[in-house]
Amino acid sequence: MVTAYDEPGARYSDAAGVDILLVGDSMANVVMGDDDTLHVTMQDMLHHVRAVAAAKPKAHIVADMPWMSYHVDVASSVRNAAELVRAGAHSVKLEGGRVRRDVVRAILDAEIPVMGHLGLTPQSVLALGGFKVQAKTREAAEWLTKDATLLQDEGVYAIVIEGVPNLVGTRITEALEIPTIGIGAGPDTDGQVLVFHDLLGMTKRAPAKFVRRYADLGASITEAVSQYASDVRTGRFPDLSESYDNPEELTN
Repeated sequence: MVTAYDEPGARYSDAAGVDILLVGDSMANVVMGDDDTLHVTMQDMLHHVRAVAAAKPKAHIVADMPWMSYHVDVASSVRNAAELVRAGAHSVKLEGGRVRRDVVRAILDAEIPVMGHLGLTPQSVLALGGFKVQAKTREAAEWLTKDATLLQDEGVYAIVIEGVPNLVGTRITEALEIPTIGIGAGPDTDGQVLVFHDLLGMTKRAPAKFVRRYADLGASITEAVSQYASDVRTGRFPDLSESYDNPEELTN
């Protein structure tokens, strides 16, 4: 799984053969320049889901439900999930375990598939006191496994496990029948997810410990745009091959 926020990102990732495209609220960090995901609205999500769906990918599209879109009441949560599906998502993802049980059940009752998200839940950054590794005690790890089992029993089709010790990611994966998708949860989860801009080296912040950069497109983009600006200023762009021919009528 890899994140996607627009048609080109979805098209390129789908051509690479990824299984799932996540329209993540991480767009706040890597597209909008925010420090957390709390500023993303439903309108933001709908806009980007439509852009990703426009690529018509073979991959499954899952959309994050943004902060406060499923926290107020069950009815509005279901309506918001439905709006994301209407925009082009095939399923929705939301954060939290037992505290979100009623919401998960209601969305599933509306026949909308749900992916769970446990461990370091970015929408809880204020309550967690920052982006910190979770489940570092035996008791916390046991509670996390119970939450994962509860979500499985409710009917979610997969669970993202984020920011937990390697062993916790392994044990939750072993305890479940549904797939786990790790991000900073060790190598033993059933799948992995990374942010598109992180793996391509396009972010302004130092990458998290769990990020592996597969390219440095940030430097390549700067170099290309710099060359373009230089060519314009020195008259090397455009040349005649990049210009339209003059009609005979204008040359006589």
